[in-house]
Amino acid sequence: MSIDSQQAFTDDERELSAMVREFADEVIAPRSYEADRAHELPLDLVAQMGELGLFGLPFPEEVGGQGGDYASLCVAIEGVARVDQSMAITLEAGVGLGAMPIYRYGTDDQKAHYLPDLVAGRALAGFGLTEAEAGSDAGATRTTAKLEDGEWVIDGSKQFITNSGTDITRFVTVTAVTDRVGDRPEISTIIVPNGTPGFTVGPAYDKVGWNASDTHPLTFDGVRVPEANLLGQRGHGFKNFLRTLDEGRVAIAALATGAAEGCLEAAVDYARSRTVFGERLSTRQSMQFLLARMHARVHTARLAWVHAARLCDAGRPFSVDAAVAKMTASDAAMANARDATQVFGGNGFINEYPVARHYRDSKILEIGEGTTEVQLMVISRALGLTGTVAA
Repeated sequence: MSIDSQQAFTDDERELSAMVREFADEVIAPRSYEADRAHELPLDLVAQMGELGLFGLPFPEEVGGQGGDYASLCVAIEGVARVDQSMAITLEAGVGLGAMPIYRYGTDDQKAHYLPDLVAGRALAGFGLTEAEAGSDAGATRTTAKLEDGEWVIDGSKQFITNSGTDITRFVTVTAVTDRVGDRPEISTIIVPNGTPGFTVGPAYDKVGWNASDTHPLTFDGVRVPEANLLGQRGHGFKNFLRTLDEGRVAIAALATGAAEGCLEAAVDYARSRTVFGERLSTRQSMQFLLARMHARVHTARLAWVHAARLCDAGRPFSVDAAVAKMTASDAAMANARDATQVFGGNGFINEYPVARHYRDSKILEIGEGTTEVQLMVISRALGLTGTVAA
């Protein structure tokens, strides 16, 4: 494409982006269709992403990381998502939901035990937050953990947990009610290693999209883990995971931007090569305008997530900016997937074509890490708008 679509990136970020995109195009893309059809996460590709240092991007060198920042992670996620959203969400969740809580809230022993393999991509970890009655309303958590004889006894269930059932999954960090303070639950986070008695990873979901991403329901029936498996301070689980979710929204915005750009690139190439009634599809003004709008969505989405990531890395408040970025980018991904599928016509309905997979994959971007409606709530509250009135 003749348009420089990465002007929001620094020179180092452009270099990283070029490396990741080359890897994505040459290594990930040729495997994407079969992985999607088989509903299997290619762990050898996860290992190769680890060897490239992608899982260690936002972590300091002293813990085995690359010494980068959160924006650099998002650059990599965007580059992978252009060709394969399942691999991109594996990276996003592996870092943001698996390794980052350990790095940020873990004890020295927990960091030494878990971080080396997580940061290198040799291991994955899940983030057990969502329940049947506690998704957008995370404060409605019903999973409980009681302290008995120096052990946490955990009972409950979680659903839609990414990276929770692979052969290299090491543990799941679980939110649980550990006490009540008045009418409010005290929510803490506890590390539950895979294979712990009473901890069951259910069969993988049969999903609409992200088919190569590993996603399972989890149940905890009298699961006992040492008291030392508490992650962070007792009662700070909800507060800590709000920060985790804010960062996750920025990363999902980057993922959505990559998906939107992948659709744009595919649609431009197809329009240039497709002949209809003796003319290239790309010569029709209606097609030119459609592709121009697709580019505008990518451009706007990237500006939104980069802005939020810069605030995050600078230690400034970014919750509202993360919500704006996540909503803007997920809208862009869905709209571009729809338009790209239309450009491809019948071929756009065939899963072998990337735009068909993007069409299925992109819907979850409006749901995961907080629905579009949750982002609107965050933004509305920042505007000082509270309360509800029936229409």
